[in-house]
Amino acid sequence: MTVGIDAHVHLWDRALDPQDWIDPETMAPIARDFGSPDLKAMLASTGLKRAVVVQSSNSLSESLRLARLDPSVVAGLVGWVDLTTDVGAQLDLIRRNATVPLVGVRHLVHIDPDPEWLGREDVALGIGVLDREGLCFDFVVRDWQLPQAAVVSGRHEGVRFVLDHLGGPPAPGAATSAWATGLKELARRPNVAAKVSGLVSGLAPGSWRAEDLADRVLVALEAFGPDRLLYGSDWPLVELGGGAVAWKAAVDSLLGELSTAERARVFGGNAADIYSRR
Repeated sequence: MTVGIDAHVHLWDRALDPQDWIDPETMAPIARDFGSPDLKAMLASTGLKRAVVVQSSNSLSESLRLARLDPSVVAGLVGWVDLTTDVGAQLDLIRRNATVPLVGVRHLVHIDPDPEWLGREDVALGIGVLDREGLCFDFVVRDWQLPQAAVVSGRHEGVRFVLDHLGGPPAPGAATSAWATGLKELARRPNVAAKVSGLVSGLAPGSWRAEDLADRVLVALEAFGPDRLLYGSDWPLVELGGGAVAWKAAVDSLLGELSTAERARVFGGNAADIYSRR
């Protein structure tokens, strides 16, 4: 993996892996398939070279397909396996005939029917396999689940955890104290990093400015520092909030006080290090 990495994108072929969460009326900009050529064009528009592709559904078949993407544009895959059963066999299946490296695993915790999924003992055993395999685990949680993430990351000190979308801070104008407290507590775990991603995917184009998100990014920067923050576009979902170019420009401006070297860490160096195998 090289510097110039978008740490969070999605690709889907809905004929093979249906994305039933996409509403064709309210989510029209993303109600189509997205493949490697589309990703290459998006990266060129934002000045980055490669991306980490992240699963979109809790589906092993989706992960098998994503593992065979174009390695010239895909730096790694954060896939899905059922962490409650025979994790090693599933990982082997994904890696078989893979063209891109499996660098981590993610589960859609924020929509799991079990609100205590992260704390389950069978899940803990599965995360233990990730530890032995040298794989990361991405947290996709809501702000109220941040305390659970802190407990889990504290119990698995050998695993590298990555918090997606800064843990889902409230939209601009809403109170952020509970989210900020949870984020800071999670950041105390040295094995946790966080993605500056997904903050505008749920906002209407033209309804936000970079300054509206400044307090959230500042809290994250103070909590994690430039060595544990990763830029992610959350493309193509970011198209719902104004597009990848606008989001990249916003993050550029919000990180304006960082040095050139620190910015290089956020925009690729950290992803290269964190998502590499130990």
